[in-house]
Amino acid sequence: MKKIISACLAVCACGGVAAQDMGKLLATGGVAQVEGAGGGGITPWALISGYGTRDSWGANAHATYLKTQDYQLNSYGVAVGVADRVEVSFANQEFKGSLAPLDKLNIKQDIFGLKLKVLGDAVYEQDTWVPQVAVGVMYKKNKGVGGLGALGVTNVKQLGAKDDSGYDYYVSATKLYLEYSLLLNATLRATRANQMGLLGFGGDRNDAMRVKPEFSAAYLINRQLALGAEYRRKPHNLGVDNEKAYYDAFLAWFPSRNVSLTVAYANLGDITIFNPKQQKGVYLSLQAGF
Repeated sequence: MKKIISACLAVCACGGVAAQDMGKLLATGGVAQVEGAGGGGITPWALISGYGTRDSWGANAHATYLKTQDYQLNSYGVAVGVADRVEVSFANQEFKGSLAPLDKLNIKQDIFGLKLKVLGDAVYEQDTWVPQVAVGVMYKKNKGVGGLGALGVTNVKQLGAKDDSGYDYYVSATKLYLEYSLLLNATLRATRANQMGLLGFGGDRNDAMRVKPEFSAAYLINRQLALGAEYRRKPHNLGVDNEKAYYDAFLAWFPSRNVSLTVAYANLGDITIFNPKQQKGVYLSLQAGF
């Protein structure tokens, strides 16, 4: 995965595409998904990050904060879009607990992503029902469990996970109806990840790759504001984690092509059997780029 990302960036750096032009429509790069890919907050879209056109490139950096009653998730990352066709991304996630017995919990993971547009164009193909389609892969590496050393737990495998690293594979279809100011997205993700990989991959209940659906809808209130909602199904692999679907309702503000701010109400469902209640809270994400 690292070699593929390096090769894509090398093409851009060596003049394989023209200088950055910021020629795409405002908001058509999406916002930074919590795993680093361009899309909504919790699910990737077929759109390519950045505002570079098919003869150019674009890039952005993001910082995301998500706080529920008992947990906090921070995510930082960068994404580069090349020729409005290829996207490479990196994100670092840090997950913390605030309620005993998990008040010292600290888990980090790195996520490397690659996305390729394979069909359609969400903006320019308004006279057809065919959506823009992209395929993607995310390599996730869990960096261990902190704060639970007193319990003898330092790795997600000790919580029942089969692996501390794994891949997600997905296909996304995005349709933008400019006439109605409406964006619709559907994603199918093949995954073994527990809570996006924060609790490892596979488990005592299941260790097979499963395909789960994800959906997004956004209404463009005006050129700078988008109101929407997302839903993401996830596998339930661990006995200690009664994993449920994620969903959110969001408002994204695009004051310019260089910056966007997203605020959302998010519901992450149950996280572990140690704090058995639905985790709900606020989601804030700042993205800057070109």
